[in-house]
Amino acid sequence: METFVRVLDVLPGGRATDRGLSREPVAIAVGESELKLLEVVTRPGATLAPGDRVPIVPVPGAPAPPVDHVRRRLGYEELTTSARSELPGALAAIVRGDAPRYLRFFNEAPAVSRRFHLLELLPGIGKKTMLAIVDERRRAPFASFEELGARTHLKSPETLIAGRIEEELRGTPDKYRLFVVA
Repeated sequence: METFVRVLDVLPGGRATDRGLSREPVAIAVGESELKLLEVVTRPGATLAPGDRVPIVPVPGAPAPPVDHVRRRLGYEELTTSARSELPGALAAIVRGDAPRYLRFFNEAPAVSRRFHLLELLPGIGKKTMLAIVDERRRAPFASFEELGARTHLKSPETLIAGRIEEELRGTPDKYRLFVVA
């Protein structure tokens, strides 16, 4: 279940639907734990901006969340143009915010077969880079993205993860779901 979301777009006047314009203010967001695309209804008077990290359920000791309820789950094709442009940055922030979860993938991803490894599903990683990552993780597990980049010469490992997440949200043609809950 999602607890926090990253706001991608805010529609204070509502969203056009098949039955006309919905007048309640909504925001388009991506969940941090299950990486679901959501349309959320904001509370009256709540101000949200793209990039904000907001709770969607009450958090003990914090004021009421600015989100009243989740209206529905969205498909990638239902995102607004603004939400699509904000998505890569929001995904990179989510990956950086939960680095141990995503570093575990680099440290533990297995080979699928003799010719194919899960690391190769990340955009920009081929056989040579995959072998470098596997060799380095045998020496010692990666403790941070900076260490991973320094030891394997990857420029931005968190961007590779964010790119794969975006592919999965779009509906990647391969059968593997690494990060996004179906």
